[in-house]
Amino acid sequence: MSAAAFAVRPASSRQLAGTGTLLRFALRRDRVMIPVWVAVNALMVLSMPNTLKGLYGTPAERADLVGQTAGNSSLRAMVGPVFGDSLGALTAWRVGVYAGALAAVVGLLVVVRHTRDEEESGRQEMVASGMVGRRASLTAALLAAAVANGVLALLVTAGLAGQGAAGALAFGLGIAGVGMVFATMAAIVAQLTESARLTRGLTAAVLGAAFVLRAAGDSATDGGTSQAFGTGGGSSPLTWASPLGWLTNLRAFAGERWWVLGLFAGAVLVQGAVAYALAGRRDLGMSFLSSRPGPAAGRLGGAGTLAWRLQRGGVLGWSIGFLLAGLVYGGMAEGAADLVGDNDSAREILQRMGGQSGLTDVFLAAMAGMLGLVAALFVVASVLRLHGEESSGRAEPVLAGAVGRLRWAAGHLAVAFGGAVLLMLLAGAGLALGHGEQAGAILGACLAQVPAVWVIGGVAVLLYGLVPRAVTAAWGVAGAVLLIGWVGPALDVPRAVLNLSPFGHLPKLPGGGMEWAPVLILTALAAGLVGAGVAGLRRRDLTS
Repeated sequence: MSAAAFAVRPASSRQLAGTGTLLRFALRRDRVMIPVWVAVNALMVLSMPNTLKGLYGTPAERADLVGQTAGNSSLRAMVGPVFGDSLGALTAWRVGVYAGALAAVVGLLVVVRHTRDEEESGRQEMVASGMVGRRASLTAALLAAAVANGVLALLVTAGLAGQGAAGALAFGLGIAGVGMVFATMAAIVAQLTESARLTRGLTAAVLGAAFVLRAAGDSATDGGTSQAFGTGGGSSPLTWASPLGWLTNLRAFAGERWWVLGLFAGAVLVQGAVAYALAGRRDLGMSFLSSRPGPAAGRLGGAGTLAWRLQRGGVLGWSIGFLLAGLVYGGMAEGAADLVGDNDSAREILQRMGGQSGLTDVFLAAMAGMLGLVAALFVVASVLRLHGEESSGRAEPVLAGAVGRLRWAAGHLAVAFGGAVLLMLLAGAGLALGHGEQAGAILGACLAQVPAVWVIGGVAVLLYGLVPRAVTAAWGVAGAVLLIGWVGPALDVPRAVLNLSPFGHLPKLPGGGMEWAPVLILTALAAGLVGAGVAGLRRRDLTS
C-alpha cells in the first residue's frame, strides 16, 4: 500500500491498517506457546470422560459421588458444585474451573506479549513508523488470543460431542469466554501501566481474586443433590462476581443456561471498547498510571540485588498462592480419602500419583507432586526474565559497567532456583497446617520435588544460553511435563512415558521410603544443564 493510499483511507480504516500482517507475525512468534498450551488444556478436558467412566462406571456410583461431593465444602471450593451425574456434567465439574483459568492465563500472556511487551522493548515504535494503524497492534493481539481460544473451543466441543452436543458446545464456548474476558482485561491494564511485568502481575492478581471469589461462594453454598439436579439451590453472589463462577453456572451438560454466555460476550465487548478508547488517547510507550519517580527506596548493592528488586513482586505473588493452595489441599486430605472410599479405580489413580501407602498419605504425596509441577512454571518464567532483560536492551547498560555476564545471570538464577525452594517450603507449610499432622514428613515431601523443578529450570537456562531464539520452547517442555504429571496417571499411560518427566523418578513421600539416588542424580543433572547454559551465554553475542 502506498503512503498516498494510506492517507486517503477513512480514519476508522487507518486505525486498523496492518492488522492482518501483525496478526500473522504474532501467530508465527507464538507458534510454540499457543499450540502447546491449547493442547495441554484440551487434553486435560478430553481425557476426563474416560477417566470418570473407569472410576464411576454405573449411574449409582456417579449419583453416590454427587451426594458425597455435596457435603464436602473443601472440594466445592476447589472444583465447584456438581449439577448432574452424567459423564459430561462430571467432566465440566471436575476440570471446568481449571480449564477456564488456564485459558485465562494464555489469553493474558498473548495480549501482553504483543502490546505492552512490544512497546517496552522499543520494537513497537519501529513498527509504528510504517503504515500501521494506531490500534492495529492491540487488534492483532486480541485476535491472536481469540484464535487460541477459538481453537480450544472447537477441540473441546468436538471431543465432548459424544457426551451431548449442546453441553459440549456450551462448555467449549464457556472456557473460551473466560479466556477472552481476561485477554480484554489485560488489554485494559496494558494501557494503564508502563511495565509488561506489572501488567501481567495485575491481571494475574485479578484472576487469583476471581478464583478466590468463586471458591468462597461455592464453599458457602449448599451443593446438595437438589441443586445438582436443578430442583433448588442457588449460587452465592460471590460466585456470580467471578468469570470462573459464570463458567460453573453455565451448567454444561446439566440443563444449559445459554444466557450466561451473554455475560462473557458483554464483558468482552465492554472491556474491549474501554481498551480501544484508552489506546487512542495515549502516546506510544506512555501509560495512564505513571511510574513512581525516583530515587528508588533502598540500596542496589549489585546485580543480585537488582535481580531481586525486579522479581520480588512475582515471587511474593507465587508464594502467597502456594501457601494458600497448601492450606486448602491439606484441609482436603481426610475428606479426599473418604471420597475415594472403596472405589478401586480412584485408589489406583491416586496410588500412581502418590505411591502405595495409606490413602491420606497418598493424597498428600499426590498434591505435593502437583504443586511441584506448578512450581516448574515459576522457575521457567523466572529464568526467562534473563531473556526479557536482554531482548529489551535493559541488560546492556548493566553489563556496560563493572558487572560480568556471570554475575548478572547469577542474580536472576538465584531468584529462580532459590524461589523454587521457597515455594515448596511454603506449600509444605500450608499442607502441614491444613492437615494438622506429619509436619516434618510433609515438608520433606515438598522439598523432595525441588530437584525435578530445578531440572526444568536447567532446561530453560540451557536453551537461553545456547539457542536464545528457541528459548520459548522451555514453555513447551514445562507444558509437556505438566501434561504427563496431570493426565498420565489418569490414563494409565506406560511407565516409560511417566519416566520422561523428572518428577516420575522422585520418591513418593510422605508414606514411602526416601530414595536419595534419584534426588542426587536429578540435582546433578540440573547443575549440568545450568552450567552448560551459562557457558553458552559467556561465549555468544547479546541480542536485542
